[in-house]
Amino acid sequence: MNPPAVSRHLVVRGLVQGVGYRWSMVQAARRLGVRGWVRNRRDGSVEALAFGPAAAVEALIAWARSGPDGARVDALEAAEAPAPVEPPSDFVQRETM
Repeated sequence: MNPPAVSRHLVVRGLVQGVGYRWSMVQAARRLGVRGWVRNRRDGSVEALAFGPAAAVEALIAWARSGPDGARVDALEAAEAPAPVEPPSDFVQRETM
């Protein structure tokens, strides 16, 4: 029996671009079994959609609060998001929005 999946929309603000934040989030998400995507936004923030077992998504959110070495997270918003119509099969980087 699989645990129920949850979906969270994240917006991370601070020094989170140019420090390997997206690449590191992809690695952390894959390690945790979370699917979805991450991308830079033109306003300097990073946005992500995390989908998977609740405990794994919460672990990724906890990771996102500090990010990789060199990052400085000033704020993290994590809101419930509708489950994707077609759940992603992996966690990937997307182009800047």
